[in-house]
Amino acid sequence: MRPLTDEETKTMFEKLSKYIGENIKILVDRPDGTYCFRLHNDRVYYMSDKMLKLATNFARNQLVSVGSCFGKFTKTLKFRLHITALDFLAPYAKFKVWVKPGAEQSFLYGNHVLKSGLGRITENTAQYQGVVVYSMADVPLGFGVAAKTTQECRKVDPLSIVVFHQADIDKYLYDKQHL
Repeated sequence: MRPLTDEETKTMFEKLSKYIGENIKILVDRPDGTYCFRLHNDRVYYMSDKMLKLATNFARNQLVSVGSCFGKFTKTLKFRLHITALDFLAPYAKFKVWVKPGAEQSFLYGNHVLKSGLGRITENTAQYQGVVVYSMADVPLGFGVAAKTTQECRKVDPLSIVVFHQADIDKYLYDKQHL
């Protein structure tokens, strides 16, 4: 487990800023202590400084995981967010999309959000902006990328895609069940 390099940190923060903007500072300097990001086996983990000190007691090959996995770096050094980061991203999300109850199941099966399933969308959402997808009961379901701006969403036909699916909680539960 090692700290991220400057290039890795920049790549990861650029990805996170698509979803939470400048609220990244809140993730590091929290009221309950200082938190940090560490890299282990191409995966980025988010943990408190206290947990980091405890983890140093283990050899690198004995350590499987520590903290919460935020994502992983691909072989081409692109950063992919994992759904386990949703609990940390959802409270600070700048752009949100709420889906109707009938479209929740479709999104959780890995489908994109159509205009007919769109409940609400945050004002001034830009095209290709990272969004957190919520149910109408304000339960975070996953995240995606806005396919249309807020203004375009008002005019498009009901079968147009408005949010591209990235990750959802159903996939996480399914993977945990089949490990």
